[in-house]
Amino acid sequence: MRRQRSEVKKKELLDGASVGNFMMSKKPPYKQREEARGSGLLDYWPLTALICVSMLAAGALSYGLSAGLLFFMHYFMGIFLCIFALLKIFHPSAFADGFQMYDLIGKRTRIYAYIYPFIELALGLGYLSFIMPLAVYMATILIMTIGMIGVIDALRQGLDINCPCMGSVLDVPLSTVTLTEDAGMAIMAAAMLYMAFL
Repeated sequence: MRRQRSEVKKKELLDGASVGNFMMSKKPPYKQREEARGSGLLDYWPLTALICVSMLAAGALSYGLSAGLLFFMHYFMGIFLCIFALLKIFHPSAFADGFQMYDLIGKRTRIYAYIYPFIELALGLGYLSFIMPLAVYMATILIMTIGMIGVIDALRQGLDINCPCMGSVLDVPLSTVTLTEDAGMAIMAAAMLYMAFL
């Protein structure tokens, strides 16, 4: 009987058994993606809501100023990036932990992970103020492209982590939707850069 109990305890410790409020496990911190995770639209509702609110606010500002497409794109990118930065600034250390799991530069230096939200904030304010637009466009393209490469690498590894883009406040899985978001911002910045030379 004692031998059976000993074997059960040994198996629990190997597989992951709870001790008090803690979990002991031999599993690594990076777990493989669950098949159902990220497959439903509700998983991405926070991101969808943020995009919709940013678009509506940008549309309202553009309409009130009788502005054209370029102004709408500026306002959308500015509002979107400022909100994203705010979500990260709420819990900077938690964001840095997640960001370092996949970002190419973040993996090499934690300092970059801490200043990244403020880079986003600066870009957002740059879009809203129309200050140095060409520099803002090019910086956005560069930063979002680096982010895209990191997301692609994480998806190839099958890492099941929350997207640090929403900070630690909202639970959104890192997925092709995140990749599309980075690509979308890079494409919008490239489009504005192109429009600037027309």
